[in-house]
Amino acid sequence: MNAINFEKIISIENLLLAWKEFLRGKRNRKDTQEFQLHLMDNLLSLHNNLKNKTYTHGGYFSFNISDPKPRNIHKAIVRDRLLHHAIYRILYPVFDNKFIHDSYSCRIGKGTHKAMNRFRDFFRKVSKNNTKTCFVLKCDIRKFFANIDHAILKQVLEKHIKDKEIIWLLSQVIDSFHTQPNTKNSAIAESLVKGLPLGNLTSQLLVNIYMNEFDQFMKRKLKVKYYARYADDFVILSEDKNYLENLLQKISEFLEKELKLQLHPNKVSIETVASGIDFLGWIHFPRHRVLRTSTKRRMLKNIANNPKLETVQSYFGMLKHGNTFKLSKTIKS
Repeated sequence: MNAINFEKIISIENLLLAWKEFLRGKRNRKDTQEFQLHLMDNLLSLHNNLKNKTYTHGGYFSFNISDPKPRNIHKAIVRDRLLHHAIYRILYPVFDNKFIHDSYSCRIGKGTHKAMNRFRDFFRKVSKNNTKTCFVLKCDIRKFFANIDHAILKQVLEKHIKDKEIIWLLSQVIDSFHTQPNTKNSAIAESLVKGLPLGNLTSQLLVNIYMNEFDQFMKRKLKVKYYARYADDFVILSEDKNYLENLLQKISEFLEKELKLQLHPNKVSIETVASGIDFLGWIHFPRHRVLRTSTKRRMLKNIANNPKLETVQSYFGMLKHGNTFKLSKTIKS
């Protein structure tokens, strides 16, 4: 981690580059235009506040979305979001090199389609080209972002980052948000500070750093060969159902003890690929994959509400990754 330091993150040069990245798709927004009106003054003010350690992260504006499921998004002010970009552009390349190959969420060159193709490759290897039964342990973490423990996250960061000023900076971002602890005891509540906001760019990186502890446990300690994770969704493939059942206990214990996370009780299953595995919006079978019914309904509803050419074309781009001939025909008509 010698290549990065606090000065590099807060430098005017990095803040300017971060601003260019932040601007993409946001030029016409009122808050962005107001910030740009006095851009250099705002950047210098932010730089000086960071340098003098007088910076404090502002509050959040929250709103709900329901695509695909109801989520509460928290949006920071422009000044703070600019800082998130400045942090991200320096820290992401360093941490990305530490992540395992089969972690696919919010990473350059990865994503859902790569994860689905990796799942298919794993199935072919485990099933010996569909000549043996392949079982899949599929898990989902309960209220993932809301349960990221601040104290544990900071401990994990301190293992990788020796620069105390960077830890101070990341703590400002981490502590700017928390979910309400389920207790009235203030001493207990303080030790239960959890949660990262879904709207922050830094949250994407921080949850990957947090879950990298689990990824490393899976690969180095348990030596699990056919494991892939996308955010809070992960799958393990094996021809031995008992092996997966035994693994589940170890997984659950590690998540609860080391990361204070719990598996979603209704979203843990061991099924065969022949029966269809629901993973990342698609149902996967040995020789094909089809869109999940709820994904299909949502897509048709979105097209009906917004039949613009770019909307339809983006869905066609998604549909080419599966067996969707009839569905594509329906959309065309």
